[in-house]
Amino acid sequence: MAPVLTTGHIGLNVADLDRSVDFYRRGLGFEPLGIGANGEQRWAFLGRGGALVLTLWQQSSGEFSTSTPGLHHLSFQVDDVDTVRAVESALRDLDAEFFHDGVVAHGEGASSGGIFFADPDGIRLEVYAPAGAETAPAPAASAPTCGFF
Repeated sequence: MAPVLTTGHIGLNVADLDRSVDFYRRGLGFEPLGIGANGEQRWAFLGRGGALVLTLWQQSSGEFSTSTPGLHHLSFQVDDVDTVRAVESALRDLDAEFFHDGVVAHGEGASSGGIFFADPDGIRLEVYAPAGAETAPAPAASAPTCGFF
């Protein structure tokens, strides 16, 4: 019998821990649960309501590669499109790079949709709501928006 698996926390390599903690705190509302160092090794645990969601590890340089196998994007779900728009506003204040202009649908006729953007290291991210984006454009026509940005 196969085990029942759920997603735990997500771990990301970052080039500048302070910059990334600031981005995820101010842009996405995560709270630091713990920040530490052991010599040059630095890390941060981020979450919400005491629950760990994201770990950041300062152990890389350069930018996220979209041309090699690995993570495609990281997606966060919120309750409604108004919350997506509030996150978008906070991210615009941080000069985040967006891949589409505002909220877009996940595909033609889809009610789910969100925003697609990059963190300071170029890691592709999404914040979406499961409903409420019916009137938003679908930038990739019938192809899944989240797959081709």
